[in-house]
Amino acid sequence: MEESGKNIEQKSKSSPKKDKVVIHIKGLKKSFGSNHVLKNITLDVKSGENVVVLGKSGQGKSVSIQCIVGMLIPDGGTLTVFGEDVTAMNEKQLKELRMRIGFLFQGGALYDSMTVRENLEFPLTRVLKLKDKNEIDQRVKEVLGGVGLLNVIAKMPSDLSGGMRKRVGLARTLVVKPEIMLYDEPTTGLDPITSREISELILQMQKKYKTTSVIITHDMECARITADRIVIMNDGEFIAEGSFDELKKSKEELVRSFFN
Repeated sequence: MEESGKNIEQKSKSSPKKDKVVIHIKGLKKSFGSNHVLKNITLDVKSGENVVVLGKSGQGKSVSIQCIVGMLIPDGGTLTVFGEDVTAMNEKQLKELRMRIGFLFQGGALYDSMTVRENLEFPLTRVLKLKDKNEIDQRVKEVLGGVGLLNVIAKMPSDLSGGMRKRVGLARTLVVKPEIMLYDEPTTGLDPITSREISELILQMQKKYKTTSVIITHDMECARITADRIVIMNDGEFIAEGSFDELKKSKEELVRSFFN
């Protein structure tokens, strides 16, 4: 790791808000046949911070967060979330864990046959098992208003632009009030203006809902706007960590190449 990353670590320890480690990863490994995707991943994510995992496509970034929610089982290493060993969880325990974690997929993953309202109501009624229609309505309108799309509540996903679908996907993830947010390439396929809007929205949602976030991206502008801390992945390993400005000034040529 870069020396700057160590300095960041020391500074964060002095802040009571970010003392608590909610995601602990040590020596994580994952292979698919002879393809060693994660080689030796170590990372602590503290309560309330935005950690950006930055790297080029195909480096294993998405695999790392799929392991966090138990979608993939690592081949080795330690992985705990909220102090619990994810690799030892059964299906019931994984389901309970996932109720505390929001996962925003690249495409937003909306149900095409449902209106925006129905998309947001679905996790409330099917996952949280809420019955009170007033509470459901209030929570749906609150998160849609938060992403600036209350006016599309009756529309179908096919009637929305790519940026709007991404916002609705974020709202649907936030409606269950997750403690951790995992973003998988949140700005992929969007124009620069919309990408910036989504990045700024991620930052706003972190402050409003006090979530802990891991953001997978290769979008440098997204990383600059959203990150409290950046870890750079290359060839299945983290090669550096620190703030955006610190890494941009790194003496390591490979690290600097991400900022050119």
